[in-house]
Amino acid sequence: MIIDMDGLEPVYERYKDNIFAIGFNYFKNSIDADDVVQETFLKLARSGKEFESEAHLRNWLIRVAVNECKRVSLSSWVKKKVSLEEYAGQMDFATQEESRLFEAVMDLPKKYRQAIHLYYYEDYSTAEIADILGISRTAVTTRLLRGREKLKQDLLEVWKDE
Repeated sequence: MIIDMDGLEPVYERYKDNIFAIGFNYFKNSIDADDVVQETFLKLARSGKEFESEAHLRNWLIRVAVNECKRVSLSSWVKKKVSLEEYAGQMDFATQEESRLFEAVMDLPKKYRQAIHLYYYEDYSTAEIADILGISRTAVTTRLLRGREKLKQDLLEVWKDE
């Protein structure tokens, strides 16, 4: 399947939230996350690439989004950023625990946060995450393990205090 201009809108609607989540996870602000979404879909529109399946398209979009995050983080352009608290305040969490979990995940160091997000929110395997991030499967497994340990520590401290 080739995505032309007519086919771009349904793909955008299907994947914009996933790409935004990756950008927000990386930068912790909605402005840079929106830029990642825009650039990812611009690259799709310009690519003329043929995709074997829906899974191939999704993987391509995720990889482009991660690479775009890396590119933006290297730029010297400084933007006005929305704080994590302001963004979290706009989100509708069903429970206080969900809100606290979101904050705890966002407080993780970037390398753990990326692995946790791709594994739990995007449902990628460790092999797929390794391929997306350009690291070994062992490194992904280690990041997931350490990220979970840090989350457990942080959340236990908060819940003890409450």
